[in-house]
Amino acid sequence: MKKVLLINTHLTYPNWTEGKLNNAFYEVAKDYFSKLGYEILETKVESGYNPEEEVDKHLQADIVILQMPVNWFGAPWIYKKYVDEVFNFGLLNQKLLTGDGRVKEELTKQYGTGGLMKGKKFMICATWNAPKEAFNNASNPVFQGKTTADLFLNIISNYKFCDFEIVPDYNCFDIFRSQTINDDLENYKKYLQTNF
Repeated sequence: MKKVLLINTHLTYPNWTEGKLNNAFYEVAKDYFSKLGYEILETKVESGYNPEEEVDKHLQADIVILQMPVNWFGAPWIYKKYVDEVFNFGLLNQKLLTGDGRVKEELTKQYGTGGLMKGKKFMICATWNAPKEAFNNASNPVFQGKTTADLFLNIISNYKFCDFEIVPDYNCFDIFRSQTINDDLENYKKYLQTNF
């Protein structure tokens, strides 16, 4: 049976952000993969986790999907803590990777080839306050032509380093002003169908 790991990184700020939208995208993915017969592995980072168990979930999963709000241009800080603890554990016991891939004879070559997760896929689904038009737009004063993938490089690189295949990210933009969130949720189903 195929397995998918869904990681929700939402961090609650009472009276400000309760996580309903990220949970809605999370549930779309859960429903989609359940209907395909996948076993669903779940982690809600805010609710706590065990690094050893998270490494095991990554080993079991064929697909890992990170559901995240973009807070101040990155994932919530609890996700960075999660990565540090989980990926360090996966390196220490050499389950996710054996090292950075370099050998003594070629210290400047092969960096990033020590991953053991070949054949697995990773994707980010993110919610943004920023409008879609702010990206890939050289005149935007903040992103200056950068794409969402450019801004997710620090997250994607962790998975590439472990040899996951990266599926392009899916995004819901302008969440406080958008009139198309229901469409974004519907389109997410189609996006998953296209990519998995």
